[in-house]
Amino acid sequence: MRALPVVDANGHIDGLISIFQLGEFFIPKPREPKAMRRVQTTVQSIIDSLHAQVLHAERIDQLEDLYVRIGAMDIRSFGNNHKEQGLPSDRSIIIVGDRWDIQERCLQLGVRMLVITGNLEVDEEVVARAKERNVCLIISPYDSATTSWIIRTATHIDSLVAPDVSCFSADDRIASVKRRIATNNDPLYAVVNDTKQLIGVFSKSDILKPSQTRIALVDHNEVGQAVNGASEVQITEILDHHRLGNIPTDQPILFINRPVGSTCSIVADLFRAQGLEPAPNIAGIMMAGIVSDTLMLNSPTTTPLEKELLDWLAPIAGIEAKALSEIIFTAGSVVVNSPPEAVIRSDCKLYDEGELRYSVSQIEELGFDNFWKNEEALDAALEAFRKEEDLYFSFLMVTDINTQDSLLVVAGNDEILSAINYPQRGQSNIYELSGIVSRKKQLIPYIASMLKTLGVA
Repeated sequence: MRALPVVDANGHIDGLISIFQLGEFFIPKPREPKAMRRVQTTVQSIIDSLHAQVLHAERIDQLEDLYVRIGAMDIRSFGNNHKEQGLPSDRSIIIVGDRWDIQERCLQLGVRMLVITGNLEVDEEVVARAKERNVCLIISPYDSATTSWIIRTATHIDSLVAPDVSCFSADDRIASVKRRIATNNDPLYAVVNDTKQLIGVFSKSDILKPSQTRIALVDHNEVGQAVNGASEVQITEILDHHRLGNIPTDQPILFINRPVGSTCSIVADLFRAQGLEPAPNIAGIMMAGIVSDTLMLNSPTTTPLEKELLDWLAPIAGIEAKALSEIIFTAGSVVVNSPPEAVIRSDCKLYDEGELRYSVSQIEELGFDNFWKNEEALDAALEAFRKEEDLYFSFLMVTDINTQDSLLVVAGNDEILSAINYPQRGQSNIYELSGIVSRKKQLIPYIASMLKTLGVA
């Protein structure tokens, strides 16, 4: 542990304390003898550190710069040596054994603290004189050398904290962080949120060592749709049913991409091919994926495999596909139960066409009534999302499960709006997509064709 972060009562980063700073404090340069004696502390902190017996103490919670000295020399040279070193008496801590003469001289000088070592007894006269002269008087259970060292450890850490800390956001990419710290030798780096609250710490060695994280991409194969940082770790396999996004990999990997209605169909078929029976809850989840993706076998993406797999999974899950579909599609409206921003992001995919990036979100509803009630809010949220992600355009596809039709909400410039040749609802940016229910098989190919016509892809 080379360094530790220092935070305030609210968890905001204040600085770092490192082993190097502590080392310089405890082992200062010999040419700075005064620095070797200095402690910034309180009388109470010294008492606590030594587990000392208190005979007299005052102003115990006052933070002070004090100087430690051992009274080991002859009384005849003690006073002169004290003056020569320029140590003010009222800021001096004198450590001494049963040397009555040194004790008396310290009381005459009016030192801040007199520490008697080795659990030795102190004359009542000395105690009375300490009270008279306002000198703190304590008894240490340790010998003089050990007592001196422990008093050094009673120093408060404030003056040793380095206030300048290199801070990063949790969203920063590893590659970017590596570049920023390449020529930096800080012992520790902080990860903070928007209000500078500490989230975590890392060292340069943590970042520069190869990542051991390995991931599999399921139901997508484009970096733009993967978790943040996916391009910087090892991708071990891909399981998908969408178009190819051409993700580069360092070595050959297992890549299963089948033109079926749901990735759950691929997973279920792998179970079946290996002679494995999934647990009932897993079987139910795979059925739900197939039912949802194929709109209960009504989507154009549906293949005969989906019907086979639903028939195979139903007895294992203990529910028929039709009954499950009724539960799924009557569970509640996404538009009614979620804020507009969440509706746009709930099933949103980002696509790259050359240098262009765009998004297509899809929600499924029983009728369009809920959509029309929230049209303006959804339209504003779609445009806000487009700007936030810096996209060429953003589409929201609202599909009616009953009629197998969709509405398309468009956030984009006039060029995009004029290029769409589906029927338009009045002068709005909403288009009627009769018989269109599949984003993957129907809408995305149409968009690709539209972009080629515009000459931008």
